[in-house]
Amino acid sequence: MKFVDRIAQNGKNKLFYTFEFFPPKTDQGFENLVSRIARMVGLNPLAVSVTWGAGGTTKERSLDLAGLTQLEYGVDTILHLTCTNMEQGTVDAALREAKERGIENILALRGDPPRGEEHWIPTDSRFQYGVDLVRYIKSTPEFAHFCVGVAAYPDGHPDHDTDGEGELEYLKKKVDAGAEFIITQLFYDVENFLQWVQRVRAKGITVPIIPGIMPIQTYASFLRMTKLCATRVPPSLMSDLVPIRHDDQKVKDYGVNLSVDMIRRLQKGGIEGVHFCTLNLEKSVTRVLEALGLAGNIPTLANKLIADSPSPPERTVTPHTAADRAAKELTSAPQPEPDASKGEINSAADWDDFPNGRFGDFKSPAYGDTDRWGSSALQSKTTVSQWGNSKTLEDLTNMFLRYLHSRIPTTPFSPTPLSPESLTILPNLEKLTRRGWWTVGSQPAVNGVPSTDEVVGWGPRGGYVYQKCFVEFFVEQKDVGRIVEKVEEEGGGWVDYFAGNVQGEILTNVPEGGRNAVTWGVFPGQEIAQTTIIEKESFLSWKDEAFSIWTEWASFYRPGSQERTLLEGVRDQRWLVTLIHHDFMDSSALWTFLFKGSDPLV
Repeated sequence: MKFVDRIAQNGKNKLFYTFEFFPPKTDQGFENLVSRIARMVGLNPLAVSVTWGAGGTTKERSLDLAGLTQLEYGVDTILHLTCTNMEQGTVDAALREAKERGIENILALRGDPPRGEEHWIPTDSRFQYGVDLVRYIKSTPEFAHFCVGVAAYPDGHPDHDTDGEGELEYLKKKVDAGAEFIITQLFYDVENFLQWVQRVRAKGITVPIIPGIMPIQTYASFLRMTKLCATRVPPSLMSDLVPIRHDDQKVKDYGVNLSVDMIRRLQKGGIEGVHFCTLNLEKSVTRVLEALGLAGNIPTLANKLIADSPSPPERTVTPHTAADRAAKELTSAPQPEPDASKGEINSAADWDDFPNGRFGDFKSPAYGDTDRWGSSALQSKTTVSQWGNSKTLEDLTNMFLRYLHSRIPTTPFSPTPLSPESLTILPNLEKLTRRGWWTVGSQPAVNGVPSTDEVVGWGPRGGYVYQKCFVEFFVEQKDVGRIVEKVEEEGGGWVDYFAGNVQGEILTNVPEGGRNAVTWGVFPGQEIAQTTIIEKESFLSWKDEAFSIWTEWASFYRPGSQERTLLEGVRDQRWLVTLIHHDFMDSSALWTFLFKGSDPLV
């Protein structure tokens, strides 16, 4: 059903809500997300939405996930679709495949800023802005049946220089082109949002507006998402968060209570529904709905007595009817999720309670990151120029060193400044980088530090956290052989490695199925929580992404240019290496292995 028709059916007196999911990067994460969604649809969302990666990078997974939610679980599904920097024909193909899967709703997005001025990029020139996609869908007979929604930005668009009035004019153009509903970017200033809604209505925009709500999961993820989305954060919110920022459980509890308060205030302001950005996590959203009295609406069927004579009919059933009903329900019901978390991190609902990053558990539904509106880390030439337009290997080494010295805030592989914990091993990272081993990930060894520690602490108060030291870098092929040889001769069983290149070659000393928990915590009344796990599947996923970054970075430069030749050469010739040392009680163990011994590597 079209989303706007579903909203009309819901009525104005009952709050409706939708859930947003992103396709995980690994097959097992995808499978476990499907099982998680099967549980969450029992919360009766009006619809679910599935995100779309920049330039269509998640096309297959996004379409597969959206098809599953639409067809297998019978939930009206909204497929996000970006239109810029997509190859000719990709938009048409995506819309046709969505139609084949029974999807009737599209959230039309721009994606990254268009790069049409770079004529060597084979993108579809018809699409420069989100309004172009709306207009195209609604004016094309093959696709005009789709119910189309658009995004809006109550706190302002992070990529636009225009003022609030200009943003409203642009939103009006999208609605005039055929948009039938609006989903907003996340926000935390309710009063500002309600005032923005009034300005939208004053423009003559009457379509439903569904505010985006993201329950705060951890302080770090909150900072990352609000920066990415240019979200306005009220001073009172920061005043509340800062004192508890090192207690993840308190932050999560605060996020639930804040979301409940926001939704109640939104309802008083006339808002009829909300859109949850779940980050593929279920516990906080469920708690919010429970607090609002909305999670208990799931109908339950009472047991009936099997009898030859069904009397009274509301309490009895014949043997034939009982057998027939059981057979149908067994074949149509979603299969229960195997408890991937058993013995690891509590129950299926909260085993990945703390959001997973690049090296979370590859089986987690939350494995990988989402940018919500289909933008990549390399968004514009302005961003790329901050990295120095490298023409030589020395230029690249200097760029990575500038990042380590906090002279630039990001690299293509690190979207945020160097973390405080990496600063504790900075001299070692510098030594590797000066050698031309460009570091892109690391953490120090930690042995039983309180969970409230300002640098490495996480999880609820009263616990202790542990870390194995690891470092990740790009090296030339000749250096990979030296590393492997040293591990075999001097590692003594303490050092594991993964190494891979763009051609698909993989080297490792980790047994098949082996898993390295490199960050874990022990907390009162809980099983041991493992938040960072390095194993083959997660390494392969990140390896593919890392080498695709070199390709995307190179694409900003003209074919044949020094910059492009350099970056493509690095992509084709270098290897990505991860080294883990298991002795977490010795903070210098990995660095001693690398820099000393009979044959120091650096």
